Amino acid sequence: MDDSFLQTCLFFTANRLSRAITKMAEEEFASTGFTPMYGYLIRLVNGTPGITQKELADKLCVTPSTLTRFVDKLEAKNLVERKVQGKTVEVYPTEKGLGLGDSFVQASKRLHQRYSDLLGKEAAEELSSQLVIMSAKLEQ
Repeated sequence: MDDSFLQTCLFFTANRLSRAITKMAEEEFASTGFTPMYGYLIRLVNGTPGITQKELADKLCVTPSTLTRFVDKLEAKNLVERKVQGKTVEVYPTEKGLGLGDSFVQASKRLHQRYSDLLGKEAAEELSSQLVIMSAKLEQ
């Protein structure tokens, strides 16, 4: 059977890339006890105290309901806290969340170094840049 169509199918190749980078990210974040998504969420909150849930959802490219579930879990672990300002929900780091910040930064750096070593620094940067541009086009 001719399966060459798989190599030219963006759906297939993007999913393959997603699985590969997700596996790497999960391995690098394993030492933190959190998944990469939680690590990046906490990094955003630590770096921008008072960031709104809407901004977080936009930056992490998740639906508002998914973001709410993530924040619920982090709030239950006393890593973030929410404050309601009118109709806006702002998210702030707790001392415990701030204390974990460096472990997430280090996991992110290890992940970046790992895929940069495999792909080459320039190729990794170009791939990330092109993925941002192409994703924006496909989301229109």
